[in-house]
Amino acid sequence: MRILILANADSGLYRFRYELLCELARQGHELVAGLPNGPFVPKLEAVGCRVIETPLNRRGKNPLSELKLLLTYGAIVKETKPDVVLTYTVKPNVYGGIVCRLLGVPYLVNITGLGASIEKGGPLRRLMLALYRTALKRAACVFFQNQDNLMFMARHRVLTQQHRRLIPGSGVNTAQYGLLGYPDGETINFLFIGRIMAEKGIGEYLEAAEEIKARYPNTAFHILGACVEDFEEKLRALIARGVIIYHGVQDDVRLFHKNSHATIHPSYWEGMSNVLLETAACGRPILCSDIGGCREIVDDGVSGFLFERRNSRALIDAVERFLTLDNTERRQMGLNGRARVLKQFDRRLVIAAYIEEIDRIKSETTGRK
Repeated sequence: MRILILANADSGLYRFRYELLCELARQGHELVAGLPNGPFVPKLEAVGCRVIETPLNRRGKNPLSELKLLLTYGAIVKETKPDVVLTYTVKPNVYGGIVCRLLGVPYLVNITGLGASIEKGGPLRRLMLALYRTALKRAACVFFQNQDNLMFMARHRVLTQQHRRLIPGSGVNTAQYGLLGYPDGETINFLFIGRIMAEKGIGEYLEAAEEIKARYPNTAFHILGACVEDFEEKLRALIARGVIIYHGVQDDVRLFHKNSHATIHPSYWEGMSNVLLETAACGRPILCSDIGGCREIVDDGVSGFLFERRNSRALIDAVERFLTLDNTERRQMGLNGRARVLKQFDRRLVIAAYIEEIDRIKSETTGRK
């Protein structure tokens, strides 16, 4: 079969779908991907995936640009004549889904998160839900990464009779993200991994860092990620005062998990947090927002602590609870999280779900011929 993948970034496709691509290639499927050019394209091509450069602005809302993306997807589908299309993230899901529906091509949609346009509410939410109703109507299967997102879409009548499945996010490669020895030492290191933007909870993290660092000098607050919103001035000020340590974008977060005692993830919304899956796989406790896509990974009080999102005081309280533990208790929390991931979030579970759906489409297509 010829399989077309539509995604919004080469990095995400490589980091979170690499094993799926390898399995599809091993089974003899022809792989084509439509996505923006980036540094991971050669690695995708090495797997056997032909890449068609597809410019896409993840956060753009210009109607002409959106129409251009829709038409580009249409041209790609007509050119490649795929037997099935896999879509990931909001714009590929919506515009790719509409194109596949119009052209009668089977497609599998992965709701990796509802996206800011829906989560924030207002007129844009109504527009996006209308687009999703159109895009998902003929999907062969809609994958959801958490129950909250599935129920939201059902409640707003986005889903009708089509097949839907709940999968454990993107899963995690538990061999690549193996168990790390837990650090000793007097300084307790906390780690934030993510794009530096309001909806990832960076504001709350910085507030917590300021208060905790002032009261508990033997703590350190590390940040990994690209600054995509106007937080540069705030970061510079806190770095100068020794409140935070900023490491920028890093290729291998495992090097930072090695010395970290816990990951803090104050995100406002998620599909299923890859940051937390990788953290737990490495055997590190988690302090995170009590939201869908996070709470599934953390057993509150057992492998970490949950706190109310958008609530700096709740985050600070969670950090203080963690600081009252001794290192043996913290280490055990990490081991508990690793055990949960091994049982429920291994990436092989996600691959198996995709192979099953692709085989089903192949069987149905063959039966119609």
